[in-house]
Amino acid sequence: YKPAVGDDSNVRNLTLPWNGELINEDDAVKQAIRWNHDLFFKHKVAPTAAEIIGGLGEMFVAGQVAAYGDGGWGLEIDEMVKEKVMSEKPRVAIVGCGNIAEPYASTLGDYPQIELLGATDLIPERAQALVGKHGGVAYPTLADLLADDRVDVVVNLTIHDAHPAVITECLNAGKHVHSEKPLAMTYLEAKRLVDLAQAKGLRLSCSPITFMGEAQQTAWKAIREGRLGPVRVVYAEANHGRIESWHPNPEPFYKVGALFDVGVYLLTLVTTMFGPARRVTGFAALLYADRVAAATPSAEGVAAEGRPFHIDTPDWVTAAVEMANGVVVRMSTNFYVGKQGKQHGLEFHGDEGSLYLGSFLHFDTSVELAAYNGRYEAIPYVREPFKGIDWGRALAEMYDAMREGRPQRATGAQAAHVVEILCAIEASFTQGRPVDVASTFTPPAPMPWAL
Repeated sequence: YKPAVGDDSNVRNLTLPWNGELINEDDAVKQAIRWNHDLFFKHKVAPTAAEIIGGLGEMFVAGQVAAYGDGGWGLEIDEMVKEKVMSEKPRVAIVGCGNIAEPYASTLGDYPQIELLGATDLIPERAQALVGKHGGVAYPTLADLLADDRVDVVVNLTIHDAHPAVITECLNAGKHVHSEKPLAMTYLEAKRLVDLAQAKGLRLSCSPITFMGEAQQTAWKAIREGRLGPVRVVYAEANHGRIESWHPNPEPFYKVGALFDVGVYLLTLVTTMFGPARRVTGFAALLYADRVAAATPSAEGVAAEGRPFHIDTPDWVTAAVEMANGVVVRMSTNFYVGKQGKQHGLEFHGDEGSLYLGSFLHFDTSVELAAYNGRYEAIPYVREPFKGIDWGRALAEMYDAMREGRPQRATGAQAAHVVEILCAIEASFTQGRPVDVASTFTPPAPMPWAL
């Protein structure tokens, strides 16, 4: 059979014959009954009404005993129905309560259909502070969070290097996952995560999701409509400044470098609009190796001296990215040039004109269009934009996708492809040669309000 969702009469018909008691003491029957109970009440899945005929109560349990002994369902089930179905109101928990956790929790509060159950962090006080402001439970450990059967989705906001291990643990616990970027630090790790989620029938979503922003969707719509003519060149800039000037713990960002930390934004945008990449050529430099983290006031309010630290990962990387459809992207990323620089955002150049997107981050950034050799002029947004970055939109869109029986727009497959591009750029500037990109993915559809 193919399970249907939300038919309470089916649940009653199938559970009434048991009267809450075991049919017998056989361990396999106990396992089957527990499995069915979870199926009906936790995952909201039941057979269709047409299939509840005759002595189905006993037949169904017997069939599930056989399926259990076989190591799985033993039945052909559509992939979209096979996956774990979330509760009527998706319940979310956060792991990792650093700087980015507050914007996530704050914007999730704008979606009444999503419930924040709680958070956990290696520093318990950070989780306690987050839930103290936004509600929920401060779980002592990740294991405690995953043991909570109420949690549908885990939002992974841990440091970059921890992503694969944390995501793996969450998926193995039967939780859907949305992770901050990058999905992993190697393509092999990223692909394993995608494969694991697919094998378990779970959702794996990954930032950046800024392509869902109103400004970004406005730019993409203008490109799709041919207002630039065929696009052949994209200039993409991520001059992200010096992390130590605003972040209390800058070292992890410098360890992964500007390419992996902010290059993902540019690459996610261009792969969303133009599809997979096929070859890259990269160059990198270490400009400013010895830095000083900002001073942190002591408990007594006395400012301490700044903390010197040294970096070894290149803080300036540029690359030519050749897309499969023929578009060429020149991408620059660095942790040196600040906001005062005039090179920022993305410029798309076509046969008939150009389009300027002022930021890869902000949903309300400027969008300007110019005819060839003409002057840029602002174009209207497809709808009133969110002010800044709506981090919670990732979870809202994933939930909509599950309710509608379709893939979410921010897929693990695209995130893994972006990781392969990043790794190829790193290999290119290390080896001094162009490097091919082999993976592919299905690009996301535009947002329904931007068609």
